[in-house]
Amino acid sequence: MTYQVLAGALVGLGLFLLIRALMPGKPDPMASIARIDALRQQTSFAYTSQQEQAPPKRLARLRDELGTSVNEFYIRQGWQIRSLRADLAILDRSVEQFLATKLLLAAFGVIFGPFVFAAFYIIGLHLTPTIPVWLALLFGAVFFLLPDLEVKGQAAEKRRDFRRVLGAYLDLVAMNLAGGRGLPEALMAAAEVSDGWALRRIRDALTDARVTGISQWNALSQLGDALDIDELKDLGAALALVAEDGAKVRESLSARAETMRHRELSEIEGAAGAKSQSMLVAQMLLCAGFMVFLLYPAMARVMGSI
Repeated sequence: MTYQVLAGALVGLGLFLLIRALMPGKPDPMASIARIDALRQQTSFAYTSQQEQAPPKRLARLRDELGTSVNEFYIRQGWQIRSLRADLAILDRSVEQFLATKLLLAAFGVIFGPFVFAAFYIIGLHLTPTIPVWLALLFGAVFFLLPDLEVKGQAAEKRRDFRRVLGAYLDLVAMNLAGGRGLPEALMAAAEVSDGWALRRIRDALTDARVTGISQWNALSQLGDALDIDELKDLGAALALVAEDGAKVRESLSARAETMRHRELSEIEGAAGAKSQSMLVAQMLLCAGFMVFLLYPAMARVMGSI
């Protein structure tokens, strides 16, 4: 009786959520503002290859439409998912495609669960009929959360790379200031030294600042907000305070670059220490296994004689 009640409750909850999603709700001012902010953050002048400019295929178009619908549903509900949007922004991936991928993987997990039950049933494990439902829900939830874990790991690695590049970029800006250039020219000249993805993002932000008419340090702060990099946000705020004094700017940038290098060195040393500790634990486990291998015959003989 309990399983029937639980199954009926799940079906009723699913129908309620489906009807709630399809019914048009009242327009929320905060949701409208969030939608405008999301559209403004998606605007970029990134290079688009000829392959990306080609008309999308049918499946890709359906996936894009599904992702757009899910993203609009998130916005209407007021779900900001700021950390996820920042991770996707630093990976240069579309939010709509990511949400569509999550939903499709969840659907695949729901279908995959009963197949696992069928495999167990074929090999002779006769389980209760409610097991396929739980397997479908379990695999659906796991497959829905797997893309988030992948994106978080990749975004953390990209942020570490960006911080390394940012330290070198600050040194280049300080050198340009020492050569007699103004702050806007020094920021742009330092960003044009390399065509790496980090400096390209900074260069695009500075170029957009010229087009939109905002200051370049505000553009750096906005880029830090979009990518969730605290060092870049602090840099924009510091440049806004001392932008008129070239000597103070140069000293501040040199000090920040040195601080970032020391912090990076500390992180590298900490990671190396953690790896050495893990190797030590592995060696101790190997030694313990070898001791058990040596002592087991003698202990077995003694215990057998007793």
